[in-house]
Amino acid sequence: MRRDRLFHDMTLDFLQPPHPKSGSTVFLHFRCGQDDAKKVILVYRNGVQLVEEEMKKHHSEDGYDYYLFKEKIPENSDTIYYYFRIEGDGETLYYDRRGVSFSVPDYYKFRMILGYETPDWAKGAVMYQIFVDRFRNGDPSNDVLTDEYKYVGGRSIQVTNWKKYPDPDGNIREFYGGDLQGVLDKLDYLKDLGIEVIYFNPLFVSPSCHKYDTQDYDHIDPHFGVIITDNGDLLEENDENRNATCYIDRVTNKENLEASDALFAKVVSEAHKRGIRVILDGVFNHCGSFNKWMDKERIYENARGYEPGAYIAKNSPYHDYFSFYGGEWPYNNNYEGWWGYDTLPKLNYEGSKKLENYILDIGRKWVSAPYYADGWRLDVAADLGHSSEYNHSFWKKFREAVKEANPDALILAEHYGSAHEWLKGGEWDSVMNYDAFMEPLTYFLTGMEKHSDEFHGELIGDVNRFWDTMITAGADNFVQESALVAMNELSNHDHSRFLTRTNHVVGRCGTKGFIAAEEGVRKAVMRQAVTVQMTWPGAPTIYYGDEAGMCGFTDPDNRRTYPWGTEDQEMIRFHKEMIHIHKTSVELKTGSIVRLDAGDGVLAFGRFNRISATVVVINTNEYLTVNEISLAPLGIPDEARLIRVMESNNKGFTTDPLSYTVKNGKLVRAYGSDSAVVLQYNRITAVNEEAFWSTNFFRM
Repeated sequence: MRRDRLFHDMTLDFLQPPHPKSGSTVFLHFRCGQDDAKKVILVYRNGVQLVEEEMKKHHSEDGYDYYLFKEKIPENSDTIYYYFRIEGDGETLYYDRRGVSFSVPDYYKFRMILGYETPDWAKGAVMYQIFVDRFRNGDPSNDVLTDEYKYVGGRSIQVTNWKKYPDPDGNIREFYGGDLQGVLDKLDYLKDLGIEVIYFNPLFVSPSCHKYDTQDYDHIDPHFGVIITDNGDLLEENDENRNATCYIDRVTNKENLEASDALFAKVVSEAHKRGIRVILDGVFNHCGSFNKWMDKERIYENARGYEPGAYIAKNSPYHDYFSFYGGEWPYNNNYEGWWGYDTLPKLNYEGSKKLENYILDIGRKWVSAPYYADGWRLDVAADLGHSSEYNHSFWKKFREAVKEANPDALILAEHYGSAHEWLKGGEWDSVMNYDAFMEPLTYFLTGMEKHSDEFHGELIGDVNRFWDTMITAGADNFVQESALVAMNELSNHDHSRFLTRTNHVVGRCGTKGFIAAEEGVRKAVMRQAVTVQMTWPGAPTIYYGDEAGMCGFTDPDNRRTYPWGTEDQEMIRFHKEMIHIHKTSVELKTGSIVRLDAGDGVLAFGRFNRISATVVVINTNEYLTVNEISLAPLGIPDEARLIRVMESNNKGFTTDPLSYTVKNGKLVRAYGSDSAVVLQYNRITAVNEEAFWSTNFFRM
């Protein structure tokens, strides 16, 4: 049997409906070479029962046979595991999530999780992550002031030089003035870039620049929003935050808070008008020591309209929101902090049903009127609670609450390692895709660890390791519904910038300096990464400024300000072109993926559906290679025409179309060093070649 023609996955062409439910009728298709198989047998398990069913040949097309299995799923079914056994002349093969195999471990069986459905708008959506303080200062009147308050061993600092590098020691207290007005000012830029979703790092009231230490979940921070009333004084030398009256008025005055909330609602509304969705960052495992429920800094002690915090009084209504271990009141510092940090009090959900309900209400609030956010990204989501049992129980309630308020909302989680237990349909929609995207792609193209802490040159160009890692981690975490909405990032606020990783410099800004992050970077390798990002299954997510050529070691250097006025315009143009290709090619959003064999150091894969196909070739070798690549796994005719829609190398990139002829199912052409090539086939346009060249299907 021709093994490269065997195929099945859980995309719409091979599984209908795309998210079957218990009691529904399911259609499963399997493809093989025409007349290759004597039998195709579906082997599946529903509960404890193992069933084998011979599939029927449904039709033949372009040298392929398509087999069909149709069956009503029994009521009360949960998860169905399945694989295929293909019997030919003198051989028997198996097919699972790895492809063709000779045995089928449970780990690699297809999983049909009944009723698991993620928002269609998020499948393959192009996202853009904004670290707000460093994106754009649109309203200087709301800037954090120097000496406004103190935090973590120092005082707040207003940075007036937008181009200054972040301080490795005091960055948490440095504020550049980026805000929601700055985002509003640049929504048209994001629309022109092709962005479909904004993911905001935390926006709620907080004393840090990163805001992962929430002070008030109910309101947007006025330093990001609007400051109408601005009374009080800056902090005197050696004074305490309870006397930081300027800060207290800014962040506790209802007039400022409500105006800031209204500005956020305006941002979402204006984004929606431009076809852009908005996702919020939810930090629900822990809060901050400034939080109004704890109030360690005594910000709210004398503010009007606030109950005493748990640090202030033992009879605080928020006492059970935290775990105290002895100590005395008032001002009891003996509480549990996340990883021992007293600036990050861990929330005690098991001890307070009121807290649980409060956070569930927060989940509902921001995806409902008048804000209409489109979902949540959940910080350190696996850490929430004090047991695995409670963690899963909470996220099931959270999903129910959020989806009830907004059925189309997306729920993504930050998670490293296996997310299998959370991605069964009742908790998270998907995750930030470290294990099956950022890490393996980084090693494959740069040899670098994602913090720039290690270099492993032997991993560059190791196609087998890259593919095996992607498939193994993906099989553990994802089914089709979760894979297509996974957040595929090259960089973010926790790791070094991808462009910096291309220079193979191991270190951080505190030891290497800032300039070392910019020297010797290889833009061609960055373009290779973006090419894979925009053609791999999932939601390609750009960290603000990556499209403009930003560099930086890991936190805080990865949080430099967006370089308005000095952007790398060629890199921006490349991102626009790749985003355009991604958005105008249905197969790149929801189609199948298959590996293509292209030799050592060359990654080749195809994305396809029954109408169109995209071929991606990445050459990591430092020399020109000529490759013969079989396109049979794509299911296209053996005699076909491909159009090159993008090619990048060390000299730059082009989107000028070039036509290539496929003979006997083979594509033969040369690939330059550090090159990336995208070629496309369309069954409909291929029927009429003259019409093909006269259309605008591909931009010329």
